Amino acid sequence: MPARKELDGPPAEFSRAVSQLREAPLRPEVVCEQMPAPTRIAPHAFAMSGDVVVAGEELGTGRIVLLHDPAGNDAWHGTFRLVTFARADVDPEMAADPVLPEVGWTWLTDALAMHGAEAVAPSGSVTTVRTEGFGGMREDGGSAQVEIRASWTPGGDGDVAAHVSAWGDLLCTVAGLPPLAAGVVAMPNRRGGLGPRR
Repeated sequence: MPARKELDGPPAEFSRAVSQLREAPLRPEVVCEQMPAPTRIAPHAFAMSGDVVVAGEELGTGRIVLLHDPAGNDAWHGTFRLVTFARADVDPEMAADPVLPEVGWTWLTDALAMHGAEAVAPSGSVTTVRTEGFGGMREDGGSAQVEIRASWTPGGDGDVAAHVSAWGDLLCTVAGLPPLAAGVVAMPNRRGGLGPRR
């Protein structure tokens, strides 16, 4: 019987959530494409990568994974889970600031709140990495990165679009872009073939 169900395709609720993910409005700087999804974490999964690109330069990168277990998962407190990642270069002095990890986490929570996306059982980490060159690499100078990893269960009506829009805003914030001006609305953008053409 399980094999028959697999032949019938993914559950309708998962297909609906994938459509919401694909069509979620993102800032025009965020360029997305589908990527291979993990196969061992949940019975159904969909993954998308995103890059923040301004004037042809990549300023940040990340990914978002939608997991679905129709049987539910006690750790998730639901049947869906979003797993996200965002990374960008930052000024080495900024990376040395001990409050940066806490600030990085508020970038995520603020983005979710701004989009009205309720996050159930959120979990994650913020990592800062500093690199210094020595010897023949001393002239390269120092560099630093901030990396945010998080997961949560979509609450409320379960529509994942708002959560994906929040993830897109997180990518832009990590990459150092200012927030959109008041009244400016993000529009569907380049998705590497995802979603309908407009």
